[in-house]
Amino acid sequence: MEESLVRPRSLTREAAALRAGVPTLAVHVDRLVARIEQVDPLIHAFVSEPGRPDRLHAEARALAARYPDRAAAPPLYGVAVGVKDIVHVDGLPTHAGSALPPGVLAGPQATVVDRLRAAGALVAGKTVTAEFAASAPGPTRNPHHPGHTPGGSSSGSAAAVAAGLVPLAIGTQTVGSVIRPAAYCGVVGFRPTYGRIPIDGVIPNAPSFDTLGLFTADLAGVALAAPLLCDDWAGRRDPDDPAGPGGFEGRGGLGRTADDGPVVGVPVGRYLERARPEALKAFREQLDRLSARGLTVRRLDLLPDFDELVRQLQVINRFELAASHADWFTRFGGLYRPETAAGIRHGRTVDPGDREAALQARERFRDRLAEQRRRAGVDLLIAPSATGPAPSGLDGTGDAVMSLPWSYAGLPALSLPAGVTAEGLPLGLQVIGEAWADERLLAQAAVLERVLDGA
Repeated sequence: MEESLVRPRSLTREAAALRAGVPTLAVHVDRLVARIEQVDPLIHAFVSEPGRPDRLHAEARALAARYPDRAAAPPLYGVAVGVKDIVHVDGLPTHAGSALPPGVLAGPQATVVDRLRAAGALVAGKTVTAEFAASAPGPTRNPHHPGHTPGGSSSGSAAAVAAGLVPLAIGTQTVGSVIRPAAYCGVVGFRPTYGRIPIDGVIPNAPSFDTLGLFTADLAGVALAAPLLCDDWAGRRDPDDPAGPGGFEGRGGLGRTADDGPVVGVPVGRYLERARPEALKAFREQLDRLSARGLTVRRLDLLPDFDELVRQLQVINRFELAASHADWFTRFGGLYRPETAAGIRHGRTVDPGDREAALQARERFRDRLAEQRRRAGVDLLIAPSATGPAPSGLDGTGDAVMSLPWSYAGLPALSLPAGVTAEGLPLGLQVIGEAWADERLLAQAAVLERVLDGA
């Protein structure tokens, strides 16, 4: 393993240090640019940007002038963030990993970037995405093993955090594009409830599923950033408090032991069987550790119709991908990569009535799943974040199937780092919450993170 490439940075510590003026923003930008120039040629997490140092220094000077009293500085003052290259950022072109002319894809800055900048963040640059956040991979390499994929489609965002280029990065997830690369790269990925972060200013893939998410080194970083980006976040904390999100609703506080922790449910059956033996072995070990710490683990048959869920999601996804690209593909179809073009052509054959039926089936699935969880008395669902560690090679981004039912339902989910294989490739534990209870998900997942860390 290339240890020098893996150096994730704590968002909470970095944010606190910058607000305290150590280092100054000028020194911080110099270090940021030097790290990107040193490491990014090896992993290709960022889209190339001529003049990046000058732009960042200018933005840092403007930020320092805006907050001469650092005591009044916002929570992400000076923090460098990577933004997936399907998200519009004023001053930076959007390529979406494609060969289309950038002017064709231009649009107003996304609300998520407005919120980042209002919180004091500096946009370090655009991070590489699979073409149009679909399946045709970009050039990004996995910092743990550069011959392996970092996952996708939020490839650059996950790799940039794992390599310590930035402590925070923005991605998107339609099916598995935050959770899977987070697991492959050994960082935390957070996909909020569908619709919790406004999606305007983002090039669509399948609007019924597209969700903005984020990557950090640990759960405390998510707890700092999520309240700043999500709508109507409850229980905001002091940005200098590393303890994480607000209280453990209905079950006491995070200061309690894991013995009083959340009840976790394991969705057994055809869904779990999609994970490879290496992932299943690690998952069983994780379950044993949770049980040994006194957590209640309940095995549930939640997805007996899993194959039908897969079919329904694909119907919606392909139909909406074709609709999203109807104009661009008509004008520039020859510039699309074969994988994306095939998906669009497939989507053009989907009957609108089939898509509508799949959307109605999704509503029934959401209701059924919520009722099953309630009856079983589980707080969280857990599963492997991916079917296994990052595959070798850069011609694909891996299998998103472990995220599929939860993305289909629009539920919030996290990937927590959960050990490594004998070859040094990371594994992740996926933690799934209830819709619109993202705050509780983060609070309860903190218990699992402590167990996984051996605390």
